Amino acid sequence: QVQLVESGGGLVQPGGSLRLSCTASGFTFSRYRMSWFRQAPGKERELVARITGTGGITNYADSVKGRFTIARDNAKNTVYLEMNSLKPEDTAVYSCNAQATVYNYWGQGTQVTVSS
Repeated sequence: QVQLVESGGGLVQPGGSLRLSCTASGFTFSRYRMSWFRQAPGKERELVARITGTGGITNYADSVKGRFTIARDNAKNTVYLEMNSLKPEDTAVYSCNAQATVYNYWGQGTQVTVSS
């Protein structure tokens, strides 16, 4: 059974930091490109960051470049999103995604709220 379980969300003040984790099971993690998406209320889901199976290539949305870092540990079947210098506009539900060929899996999401 495929599972993606996110953790690490919460309430943080502007300028603060959070680290999200997504732990996978039920598939060969290292063969999948992993991504973090987010969706704010009333907005469409957007890609935040992406990392290839080996971790050699990463991509970021312009809005998070220089503030967020995606990384993975294939030995732990886990992908991370380190978020620094958080802004109120980063408030959203963050979900991880695993994709390879025709296979596409989603986690349930974790809420990140940036507010003073």
